[in-house]
Amino acid sequence: MESIRFIHTADLHLGSPFIGMKDLQKEQWKKLKDSTLAAFDRLIQYALKTNPDFVCIVGDIYDGEDRNIRAQARFQKGMEQLAERNIPVVICFGNHDHLSGNWTRFELPKNVHVFDKAVSQFTLNTTAGPVIFTGFSYGKRHVSESMVEHYPVAQKLECYHVGLLHGSLEGDATHAVYAPFKKEQLVSKQYDYWALGHIHKRQELSLEPAMVYPGNIQGRHRKESGEKGFYEVTLSKEATHLDFVPTSVVQFDQVAISGQGVVHMNELIELCQKQLNLLSDTAGAMIIELVFTELDQDSFALLAEIPESELLEMLRESLEDLDSFVWIQGVHLQQIEQDAELSPLGVTLIDTMESWRTDDWKVVLQDLYRHPKSSRFLEAVEEQTIQELQLAAAQKIRRTMQEGE
Repeated sequence: MESIRFIHTADLHLGSPFIGMKDLQKEQWKKLKDSTLAAFDRLIQYALKTNPDFVCIVGDIYDGEDRNIRAQARFQKGMEQLAERNIPVVICFGNHDHLSGNWTRFELPKNVHVFDKAVSQFTLNTTAGPVIFTGFSYGKRHVSESMVEHYPVAQKLECYHVGLLHGSLEGDATHAVYAPFKKEQLVSKQYDYWALGHIHKRQELSLEPAMVYPGNIQGRHRKESGEKGFYEVTLSKEATHLDFVPTSVVQFDQVAISGQGVVHMNELIELCQKQLNLLSDTAGAMIIELVFTELDQDSFALLAEIPESELLEMLRESLEDLDSFVWIQGVHLQQIEQDAELSPLGVTLIDTMESWRTDDWKVVLQDLYRHPKSSRFLEAVEEQTIQELQLAAAQKIRRTMQEGE
């Protein structure tokens, strides 16, 4: 049986508002605001160039249930472009763009098959033979039941079977849990490929059979760091081959720069310019968290005495002449053997924080998270959030509670 070649993408989040970004200049903000749409255009252009057997889009095409009208217009245009080349598209909607939302409808062309809220099957005839798709769209915002239980076991094993599932692997706490599944459940269905969505980090859970998260096509904040894109999949009955295709227009990342031996501020600026210029040559536009590492007593003091807002402003201005847009979102300092320089009270405070568990952090932060206006902009209190809060708090203590002050 001949192999098939297709595009697997998910979590486009077209029209993402990029909440929390501030201080960007007008042109920079527009580039970021339009980045999900531009990444989607790159996906469409790649499909038009390579002419795959079909395209799978597995949930969260839009960022919200209201489905931003500009994003819908861009998506409909992309589907029309694929229709003109007779490239079929199979899609399902996820928790962000579920079917119960209110939005202005756009009619999609005939090449697009959309799954309804009930699990169903759809057969597409390709040059390599029939491909049977199984999937569903979210009928409501929260789907907590294990929908994979409703997926039928493959019957016509001479055909290719592709399962579309927007959901979470049981036990994965990195995202909110929706439509949870176990690997054993997927294996039991005897499908050739599981096109997964919902998790924004690229993951290959298995290749026999293939169970794949392509991640999202454009990072939207610092936790969605690194290169983003989709998979071009070549599937046969014997093997699965995955080619990652990058689409990121703006890349979020953390960049470490050693400040060892730095005495003067102009030295530090030159280090930043040199390293970030090299990095942007390959990554393009970037929004970064800058971490100065290996700071000795003198270099730490050089930076710690500068208000963070002034340090950010100075560093951002120093990067204005780079060929690509690089925006520093935050600065962190890591001093060598810092604890020995802290006052006794500072050491006690850091030690106390390090002993806190998740429940302790929730008690400390409860007033902030209960605030009617600010709470909706805050990230969930999870392990990574706690680590970042602890690091930021310790850094603040080290800046302000030095021995003898």
